[in-house]
Amino acid sequence: MTSTPSRDQLRETAIERLTAADVDAPRLAAEVVLAHALEITRTQLLAGPAGPLTPDQLARAQHDLDRLVNGEPLAYVVGHKEFYDVDLLTDARALIPRPETECLIEHALKVFADRPAPLIADVGTGCGAIAVTLATHLPQAKVIATDLSPEAIELARANAQRLDVAARLDFRVGSLLEPITETLDLLTANLPYIDDKDWPYLARTIRGHEPKMAFIGGPDGLDLVRGLLRDAPRVVRPGSLILLEIGAYHGDFVTEIAQQNFPHARVEIKPDYAGLDRLAVIEI
Repeated sequence: MTSTPSRDQLRETAIERLTAADVDAPRLAAEVVLAHALEITRTQLLAGPAGPLTPDQLARAQHDLDRLVNGEPLAYVVGHKEFYDVDLLTDARALIPRPETECLIEHALKVFADRPAPLIADVGTGCGAIAVTLATHLPQAKVIATDLSPEAIELARANAQRLDVAARLDFRVGSLLEPITETLDLLTANLPYIDDKDWPYLARTIRGHEPKMAFIGGPDGLDLVRGLLRDAPRVVRPGSLILLEIGAYHGDFVTEIAQQNFPHARVEIKPDYAGLDRLAVIEI
C-alpha cells in the first residue's frame, strides 16, 4: 500500500511547485492552501504533527494546488479574504477586496464614528467589503449597497449575514445611483477605474478569473466616476461626504470632475499606504 506524504513533505513540495509556477508569495500561498485543504489554521499546520495525510486530505490539497498553479487567485481557492478586520467570503462573482480600499474605511470611520444614525450608500459594492465593514463598525448606521450584478449582490448579502449586520443593510441591483432615491450622509464607491487599453497587461490571476466588469472604467478609466458624480447632487445633502477609491494617476482628473458637479465642495486627494493617489474626499 502506497503511503501518503507528511504535512511537511507536502508543504515543501507545494512551495517548490508554486515557485516554479511563478505564484506570488509561494511559501505563504502553499501554507494557506494546505491549511484550508486540511481544515485547520495555518498556525496548526506549522505546529502540527508530521504524520502522513489521509488520501482524502491529499486529494483536496492537490486539487487546490492545481487551481493555484493554473492562475486562480488564492482568495478564490480558499473562499475567503481578510479585509480591514473582517473575514469576507470571496468567489468569482466579485472582485477580491484589496488592502488599499482600507484607506476609505479608515477615513469614513474617523468622520462618522460619533455621527448619529447616518444613512450610507456604497455603490458598486461587489462582495460588500466597504458596506459590510462600515456596518460592522457603525452600529448606528443604515447602509444601502448597490451593484449592477445580481450575483455580486448575492455574495455581498451572504457576507452581511456572515457578520450579523444584514438587518441594517439594504441591497439593491442597479447601475450606479439609479436604485437610490434617499438623501445620504455618506456616499462611498470603489468603481472600476482601469483604462480599457491596460486590461491585457494586468496579472493573469485577474484577467483569467476576476470579473472584467469590476475593473474596466472606459477609455481613460473615468467613465463610471463621471456618471456617479454627475448624478450625485440628487442624493447628497449639504454637509455630506463622498469617498471614492480612484486610480493612482486620476487625482487631478477626479478633482476636476468633482468640482464641475459640486462647485462649492472641498476636494482632497489622499494617498494609499504606498504613497499613490487613492482616495478622493469630497466634502459637500
